Amino acid sequence: MAASKDPRPCSIADTLALVGEKYSLLVMREVCLGNGRFDQLVRNIGAPRDILATRLKRLVEAGVLTKRRYSERPQRFEYLPTAAGLELEPVLMTLMAWGDRHLRKDGDRPMVIEHKCGSELVPVLTCSACGEEVRRGEKTAHPQAPGWTVSGPTAA
Repeated sequence: MAASKDPRPCSIADTLALVGEKYSLLVMREVCLGNGRFDQLVRNIGAPRDILATRLKRLVEAGVLTKRRYSERPQRFEYLPTAAGLELEPVLMTLMAWGDRHLRKDGDRPMVIEHKCGSELVPVLTCSACGEEVRRGEKTAHPQAPGWTVSGPTAA
């Protein structure tokens, strides 16, 4: 089957267009950990400087990061998450937990996040209305884009 000229309208695809570029989520990881200076980002991510600068510029333009000068001479900046950027933290925690479960078979995890209660943070998706954990088979998709159903586009 040929690829569709007009793929399904999707917030996941829109989000990936911004943060799915190589190194973008790693930038967010570092900035959320408090490492927002360019040299810290280069060291901790291992990205080429020019590519990292491009990713930072795009994340600032999109309103995910903000740029703050911390030195006049030489002029240097640090990057901080905006409110929108902080909303990506649960995504990062969930990706890390998935990687720990499925890619680190030896149990050797590079980082553990501790909750303020002192226990290890294990992210769980919950319903904001009832507070229950969301499980497979307990949700129903309702496409809102005109001409689309769960299984694909409606007949023209």
